[in-house]
Amino acid sequence: MAMTWTEANLAVTAPGQIFELIDAEIFGVKMQVFKNAPANLGQVFAGARNHGDKTFLVYEGETWNFTKTMDYVDALSDLLVNTYGIKKGDRVAVAMRNYPEWVMSFAAIISIGAVSVSMNSWWVEDEMDFALQDSGAKVLICDQQRFEIGAASCIKHGVKVLVVRADNPLPTGVDRWEEVLSIGAKHPGADISPDDDATILYTSGTTGRPKGAVSTHRAIISSLMAFMSRNSVLAAYTGPVETNVEPLVPSFILIVPLFHVTGCVPVMMSCFVAGLKLAIMYKWDAEKALEMIEREKITNFVGVPTQSWDLVNSPAFSKYDTSSLRAVGGGGAPAPASLVAKVATSVKNGSPQLGYGMTETNAFGPGITGKDYLDHPTSTGRAVLPMLVEVRDENLKPVPTGSSGEIWFFGPMLIRGYWNNTDATAETIVDGWLRSGDIGRFDEDGFVYVQDRVKDMILRAGENIYCVEVEGAIYDHPSVHEAAVFGVPHERLGEEVGVAILPKDGMLLDPLELWSFLNGKIASFKIPTHVVIMKEPLPRNAAGKFLKRDLQQQVANGTLTATSR
Repeated sequence: MAMTWTEANLAVTAPGQIFELIDAEIFGVKMQVFKNAPANLGQVFAGARNHGDKTFLVYEGETWNFTKTMDYVDALSDLLVNTYGIKKGDRVAVAMRNYPEWVMSFAAIISIGAVSVSMNSWWVEDEMDFALQDSGAKVLICDQQRFEIGAASCIKHGVKVLVVRADNPLPTGVDRWEEVLSIGAKHPGADISPDDDATILYTSGTTGRPKGAVSTHRAIISSLMAFMSRNSVLAAYTGPVETNVEPLVPSFILIVPLFHVTGCVPVMMSCFVAGLKLAIMYKWDAEKALEMIEREKITNFVGVPTQSWDLVNSPAFSKYDTSSLRAVGGGGAPAPASLVAKVATSVKNGSPQLGYGMTETNAFGPGITGKDYLDHPTSTGRAVLPMLVEVRDENLKPVPTGSSGEIWFFGPMLIRGYWNNTDATAETIVDGWLRSGDIGRFDEDGFVYVQDRVKDMILRAGENIYCVEVEGAIYDHPSVHEAAVFGVPHERLGEEVGVAILPKDGMLLDPLELWSFLNGKIASFKIPTHVVIMKEPLPRNAAGKFLKRDLQQQVANGTLTATSR
């Protein structure tokens, strides 16, 4: 007989269970943690050796089993320690597209006790320069394109460079992956504690610079175990489900960047832990994804809602066998209710799913799937222990059920703070609780609904874009007097970037000129798609702040005419 949600949570985490919870004090905060968690991620990666000849990574005709992958992890670990002199706590940056070498680099860096710094592969030179300097990285492992973008910064900051899949000759002193790795070398080992730093993932900052979210070994392991625990809670909650669907070994398709927490933790790391196949796409393309799903018998499609939308609405959808799919969804943004229904009807053996996590929660948070999702298509679901979720008012007090407020998270999967940024850490983490910056509410059954964002942020296809950063780049244009950046609703992407600009007196500004000016100053996905050139001052409130919601609505209803690209 199925249990209530609360009963299922307590049963799965009870004494004697795999996911048993015990009391602990982490960084001075009392909380519950998993009793049976590995001590560090080095143990997690070492456990992957037990999967032996099972297929792990599939990429563009390449197949890597676990044994071969770990041979390269060992070789890179040896190089980092014994040639590059990397010590525990040193930062090593990774900047490349989703190559198998990204996975190997991540495992090698963390398993020697160093800190993996994930660099956004869409960054331009200035953004890469900032992150290299801010993190204090001693080594950059990158592909050819990222090397060409960051080479000058590496010289300036004294960063050693290792290039994977290099197409061109490399300068003296820059190492080529296949020439310096000694396959067969032994892993040097490391003494790692649960609360040692493991990763820095940069997330867009409200001051125009990205913030380095620092996670410990415990935080990442706690997130992974919470995802697994949630599956057990769902099974206890729903009870036995009769189905004629053929059971398949789970497998994932990687359709989001590994430098994003979704691609890194719930997708890639889950495959590492459970010995699952991970099929890596070179670049997102819905029809190619469908072909890979059919060929590799993929069961789990985890991305941003945009990609689910592209998949089920692809003209080629019916051409391919998608019967292996058991789950389609992901996170990064709320999904339209119409998408939930379309997935449910199009994917005959699978169901839609959604997770509401953040970089700061290592992707874990409330989740929803199956009948719950169809019954509550605008909800992001419910959390499982040991995560706690509250909705609070401006005085940081919990609000009544049904009332709106800011969503707060608590648990061992949270980041410990932001790198070199005590002010941002103190603002975001209060008494161990993390403020999400999102406005939402609970319903009477405990389902979470995300309604709006406190922070000045646009969410475009899962990419966080902070208006202050974009405005800063626009204000560098000599013709700009006022600029307000805001989100413009988009059915597939969620939001696009819009801007209203008042030129300086006597000056003209053409949107084409603006786009050309911004090219290379900020990442391409941050450049406004919709540009409104105003003839009068931008609307402001009594405090002098731009009324961005008004601008957004006027562009959406056509009251303001925007030039779009």
